[in-house]
Amino acid sequence: MEQITVLGIGNILMQDEGFGVRVVEELVKRFRFPENVQVLDGGTLGMGLLNFLAGTTRLVVLDAINGNNPPGTFYDISNEQVKAYFTHKVSLHELGIQDVLATLEVLEKPITEVVVLGVQPAVVDVGLELTATVVPGIEQAVNKTLAYLANWQVKVEANE
Repeated sequence: MEQITVLGIGNILMQDEGFGVRVVEELVKRFRFPENVQVLDGGTLGMGLLNFLAGTTRLVVLDAINGNNPPGTFYDISNEQVKAYFTHKVSLHELGIQDVLATLEVLEKPITEVVVLGVQPAVVDVGLELTATVVPGIEQAVNKTLAYLANWQVKVEANE
């Protein structure tokens, strides 16, 4: 059975930079996932994620994305666009993920499909709350994540 990882990355102490982690919190609160799907708060681990991602065949990355668009802009990056995404280094955490993916390639354990979902942050400054500008992106990211999982034949159940 395919191993799928939904990975939220970011620093929750820096307001909108914590977007990916906040999406993971929402997913875990609202849904139950089958055993082959790990939903992971990756925080700011960078290369520390290597052990968690080894064996993953499909990956959804949730993150704050600095794409030079208006704050709150939602991004859904998939397929060939992902390579360009990492080339342009628009994520606030792309270096760690880029290194992990490259290392998995070298170890001949590549992740075959990577999707990146996120929002353009409005404020990256000390604070625990997301700004009102990016909060709507949480629901978009939840829905898009569920859509990708459904496309990959994953059955997710709502918590009661």
